[in-house]
Amino acid sequence: MKYTTTLFSILFTFIIYAQEQIISGKLKNAQNNEELVYVNIGIANKNAGTVSDEKGIFKLKLNEKVTPNDTVVFSHIGFETKKVLISQLKSDHNTIEMKSSENTLKEVVVVFKKPKPKQFGRSAKGLSLMHFNFFTVHDKTVDDYLSRERGMEFRIKKDCKVNDFNFNITSNEFKLVKFRLNFYKIENGLPSKIIIEKDIIFEVKDKKTGLFSVDLKPYDIYLDKEMGDIAVTIQWLRSIKASEKSKFFSISTAKSLSENSFYRERNMANWSKTGQSLTFYLNAMCQ
Repeated sequence: MKYTTTLFSILFTFIIYAQEQIISGKLKNAQNNEELVYVNIGIANKNAGTVSDEKGIFKLKLNEKVTPNDTVVFSHIGFETKKVLISQLKSDHNTIEMKSSENTLKEVVVVFKKPKPKQFGRSAKGLSLMHFNFFTVHDKTVDDYLSRERGMEFRIKKDCKVNDFNFNITSNEFKLVKFRLNFYKIENGLPSKIIIEKDIIFEVKDKKTGLFSVDLKPYDIYLDKEMGDIAVTIQWLRSIKASEKSKFFSISTAKSLSENSFYRERNMANWSKTGQSLTFYLNAMCQ
């Protein structure tokens, strides 16, 4: 009888989780109770991920691969990573508190004697025949874009200070798109850990197309030749559609035998690599 009751309890739990497709809540700073915006949220290798919005609110869509024993990871630059089991979260009104990280990065000051300009990546726009789009056929709402990343591999062979980041937009049906710029170390051919721990957020407004530039001089970003190959990506954080049917936001690209682009559909999902060269580049001053 005890075995039957336990089995029924397990089956009932799995039925509940199969029915609860969304876990929602709010993220706060444990020290001052302020909302935490654009926190990365995801379940490793389950293609379930998102980011919190400008009020700290999040909605994490689950799929058939997720089980009650899976762990939701909450991460944000400047805060300790938080891990919570799915089984410990309610379907809604969860409050997740994150503590500030005690590890403070030392200020880096680098003086180059005779720096020279250097460009990493591809600046050519091509014939606009190929596009890398943030929209996929599986998306039902713009919320499905949240935490999605697209980016390129760059080979760092010199010590450099980055001046700006640039990419070419070929289609844009949004009044506003907010992105985060991320720098990753490449291991085993794919992006791995964050190497530039700065929260670089920028906006693309008013259906802007063509070349878009982000000034990075205020962030004092230094690339060390010891880094080797790195990945630079843009991550979708927020958007406002220009019309009800808006869905396209694309970057120009071309096939390449020597360069690699990366993408993943959700935060903490597996990275994919393709032999394409996005119009995606950094301008820097190098030693």
